[in-house]
Amino acid sequence: MTAQAPVKDRQQQSAGRPAVPSWLRRLAAANEAWTFGVLALLVAFFTAARPSTFLTRYDITQIATNAAIYLVLGVGMTYVIIVAGIDLSVGSVLVLSAVLSAEYTIHHGGAASGWGTIAVSTLIALATGLVWGALQGWLVAKAKVPPLIVTLGGFGAALGAAQIITGGQDPAGAVSGKLQRSIGFGKLFGQIPWLVVIAFCATLVFGLVLAFTRFGRYTYAIGSNPEAARRVGVNVDAHLVKVYALVGLLSGLGSVMWLAYFGTTSIAGHSTDNLKVITAVVLGGASLFGGRGSVLGTVIGVFIPAVLSTGLIIMGVQQYWQDVAIGVVLVAAVYLDQFRRRGRDRG
Repeated sequence: MTAQAPVKDRQQQSAGRPAVPSWLRRLAAANEAWTFGVLALLVAFFTAARPSTFLTRYDITQIATNAAIYLVLGVGMTYVIIVAGIDLSVGSVLVLSAVLSAEYTIHHGGAASGWGTIAVSTLIALATGLVWGALQGWLVAKAKVPPLIVTLGGFGAALGAAQIITGGQDPAGAVSGKLQRSIGFGKLFGQIPWLVVIAFCATLVFGLVLAFTRFGRYTYAIGSNPEAARRVGVNVDAHLVKVYALVGLLSGLGSVMWLAYFGTTSIAGHSTDNLKVITAVVLGGASLFGGRGSVLGTVIGVFIPAVLSTGLIIMGVQQYWQDVAIGVVLVAAVYLDQFRRRGRDRG
């Protein structure tokens, strides 16, 4: 009787509480919900601190535009991290793709070049990223070199190749004026920047691929247990090559967007792109141990550093402290990921 009394008391207390809908419990447990909560808190804080200057229409446009390129890179990085890999070379691959694209433009009309040159230079950028990514994927899958080492080497090699080609200087006349006026500064219906439209389309397509296709299911399966995936017939090595080729392809697309918006290759300006992109993906709920993540989470994760940087600038915080804040957010996100993982394993 004594042992059963506490059980009855708990049952009576539970019966007196309103039942929590199952959809609400699933929402509360979703990584994206927690990440969106962090984003909402940041927006609320900066809005309260600077109500007249933060989150104006101009701010929203600038945040979305500045985040567009990193979102494209982040989509590819999401796939890589889900398969328990990493890619430290995205910034350098972007630079190399931009340099090769720019070299073609320079020798085929320069700033005055037309749409034919723009099309070919775009294909060069995409092909460069695709081939470089596939090569790194082959080294990871076939040569069994750890992805950290492969992509760290790729980071230095791609940047070095870009510097050899250009002599370490950003070339002049590297971008067509038509590309800048249309894609770089143009807006759909005069409202939405084309860079944001491109990023949205890439995110939508590869988000749907990850969530609803066999390719996406294989990506999750390999990240969760590559040996089990191999035993059920998944060609793990080929899939890894495709995943790294994908992140390379999206780095090439990011280079075209960068050239269109900034009008220069910015050879020295991408050393921390990998940190920013990995931060966004991990903040979005992807596990560095593989098997978990989503493009939706990455979208939210990309905007957290973007909102944080914009808010700190408006509040007059120096650039150095912005870098510190983003670094702290990354460490906190990884700790939270490990905390959730331990909790799930105990459950």
